[in-house]
Amino acid sequence: MKEAVFTKNAPAAIGPYSQGMKAGNMLFTAGQIGIIPETGELYKGDIKGETKLVMQHLQAILKEAGMDFSNVIKCSIFLSDLNDFAAVNEIYGSCFEAPYPVRETVEVSKLPKAVNVEISLVAMAG
Repeated sequence: MKEAVFTKNAPAAIGPYSQGMKAGNMLFTAGQIGIIPETGELYKGDIKGETKLVMQHLQAILKEAGMDFSNVIKCSIFLSDLNDFAAVNEIYGSCFEAPYPVRETVEVSKLPKAVNVEISLVAMAG
């Protein structure tokens, strides 16, 4: 059985998808970008601030699903410029403790709304 997860503390979907989807004890999130949930506006600061906002969105979806970052087993990070890797990694890494989730980080030619970073995750309760 699957169940959509929605929180007002993360941006509403900008297309036909859910913020998160629970399937049994698993949670899969949509990619989160630097949109300010209260206004729908794009974040206009540096890459660290943008990444922090993205991680806050993911944390809010996890919380709505009754989980936290300790439940995360996999993350996918998409960057418009791989030169931002160290700054993104610093913020991302501050959200987790060992054992760290598995992940991939890739540079892509373009992200939705021309943002710099998009992150999704998979988590498991229990």
